Amino acid sequence: MAIGTTTGRRGPTFVRTAIALQTAAVFFQAATAGLLLATSYGELLHGVGARVMYGASMLYVLAAALAWKPGGGPARPVLYASGFLVLASVQVVLGIARVPSVHVPLGVLMFGLSLLDLDLGRVVTDRPAGRAVPRP
Repeated sequence: MAIGTTTGRRGPTFVRTAIALQTAAVFFQAATAGLLLATSYGELLHGVGARVMYGASMLYVLAAALAWKPGGGPARPVLYASGFLVLASVQVVLGIARVPSVHVPLGVLMFGLSLLDLDLGRVVTDRPAGRAVPRP
């Protein structure tokens, strides 16, 4: 009874690292949003964090595509990463337009989705590549 493993493939680790970086960047944005209201330097930190979060979202798309195409991994992370990049783009536009009534709830949603994606990414990438089929 042999079970396929994912040893030797670096794609899943790179994808998980990109998701973790993205999640940390979105969490940093929540912290600096509070500073934005309370301090004079909050706007600077929130702006820098927005750029880092957007870059992390692009890194996630790149990592998912690299793990999918040459590594033969699942295509689902590419769809998740692309969807998150679209949400990040909408978030940036709403932030620049100063529409906090949509910007803040969307940020909370993005953090939750990123945490969920981090957990799902672990489940998808840790799953064995093949199932053992018992022989009679």
